[in-house]
Amino acid sequence: MQYDMAALASNQRYKVLASSVTPRPIAWVTTLSRDGARNAAPFSFFNVMGPDPPLLVLGIMRRPDGSYKDTVRNIIDTGEFVVNLVGEWDAAAMNSTCIDAPPDFDEISYADLETVPSSKVAPPLIASAPVSFECKLFQMIEPSLHQSMIIGEVLMAHVADRFLLDPGQLTLDTSAMHLIGRMHGATFYTRTDDLFEMTRPRFGG
Repeated sequence: MQYDMAALASNQRYKVLASSVTPRPIAWVTTLSRDGARNAAPFSFFNVMGPDPPLLVLGIMRRPDGSYKDTVRNIIDTGEFVVNLVGEWDAAAMNSTCIDAPPDFDEISYADLETVPSSKVAPPLIASAPVSFECKLFQMIEPSLHQSMIIGEVLMAHVADRFLLDPGQLTLDTSAMHLIGRMHGATFYTRTDDLFEMTRPRFGG
């Protein structure tokens, strides 16, 4: 079957993309409004883009009425956000913060999350996250009235001590983080513990 994406409605294109590009890492984003209201929300249109400068990108849909979600509004207003990665132990709390609530609703309190202060930005870190990235807005791209791409520059990376195998060599125990990812549909997630290894070929080697 072939799908001409231009001939599909937006929700149909979403279904094809989100059901096939899996697993997707989850960015559990914490922000503060201009007035200091806390917000936490997960997004799976997310990945790291490179190290020089260290950039990551979030793809965030707008609300049905075309308005920005709280995360985007807060990033526009303050230029700051934190991306927390999601360990399996935080799956239920992360899912709680998916709630479609008004801007003054505190998802962090609702999900009973503990936070700790960031070093270089105002939004807090989620204390239970294995890794958190403090970010400033590098660039915002709006391909349409329906979605925004937030490119963030990572200012500070926090890795919980228990996931460091060799701090001097920056060797992390990624498997021990038990990160989860998004799969197809609205309710399916995956664990990242089932690994296999392959060595890259070397030309002429």
